[in-house]
Amino acid sequence: MTGFPFGDRDLSLAMLGMVEGNGHPYSWSIIINGSYDPAALAECPYAVIQDYIAKQPPQTLGIPGAKVTHVWTDDPADAVQVARVAKIPNIVDRPEHVIGNVDAVLVATDKGFEHVDRARPFVEAGIPVFVDKPLCDNRADLGIFSDWVAEGRPIVSSSAMRYAKEFAPYHRSTHELGQLRHIGMTMAKKWETYGIHALETVYPIVGPGFTSVQNVGDAGRNIVHLTHRDGVDITLAVIGDLIGGAGLLSLAGTKGGVQVRSYDTYHAFKTQLEAYVRFLRTGEPPVPFAETRELIHLVIAGIESREQGGRKIMLGELENDP
Repeated sequence: MTGFPFGDRDLSLAMLGMVEGNGHPYSWSIIINGSYDPAALAECPYAVIQDYIAKQPPQTLGIPGAKVTHVWTDDPADAVQVARVAKIPNIVDRPEHVIGNVDAVLVATDKGFEHVDRARPFVEAGIPVFVDKPLCDNRADLGIFSDWVAEGRPIVSSSAMRYAKEFAPYHRSTHELGQLRHIGMTMAKKWETYGIHALETVYPIVGPGFTSVQNVGDAGRNIVHLTHRDGVDITLAVIGDLIGGAGLLSLAGTKGGVQVRSYDTYHAFKTQLEAYVRFLRTGEPPVPFAETRELIHLVIAGIESREQGGRKIMLGELENDP
């Protein structure tokens, strides 16, 4: 693939796709480009994005040496609005039209079952791809992504919750709590799209080594119990309208406990995007793909357990997939 990793040169990026309920093309493009049109932002349909972008001191915006220069969205009208807000100079009629004009792309949609198809043209063209969470939500697609990464294709995916500053002090650092015994995490919306937020909050705290997943809830209220080889039980509640509990984490050990909540969405997104740009410059992924693969196994196991009436699924059942 020509030029990757790109070193210190200026980078041209494409922002691709938009699905209902996900305004990342707006916020991510502003965060990367470093400026925005206030009047256009006032017309953005996502009030939460208007709020946290407007609160940022102007000097915190922007990632040096990187610009979103091209945009495409599923509804062409959205691309016009995103381009106005984030001052993106080029709108394309089809996502593949950015090939040859940009260094890398961001697939800014959160429907995991679509991501293989959305990423394929760019993977096959040798263009680095960032895939919004979750990377995928089924075994067959995870096999395809795993094969691509094994071939050396530059693909990364993550939840911004991995980068939440409120949780970072506990990443592999809970010794003051004694032996960690229980983690609780609450999140709103769907397991298929937001379960990964809860999972990727917990994963950097306990590290790899999950052993089982059991979802005793239903499609609207996923109540998921996970076990970890280090003797930690994890309970995740991902409930459609649980807006008041989104991002609430509790850690309890043999000597102490703590409860903390993520608030700074902007910081998490910017740190996540900076990690992608660093990957483009160095070729070193922010986390090993083995971690991403284990996380997606957890997403898939949560879906399969629910669909099988709450059966406990051992992670070994998925780890042996191609």
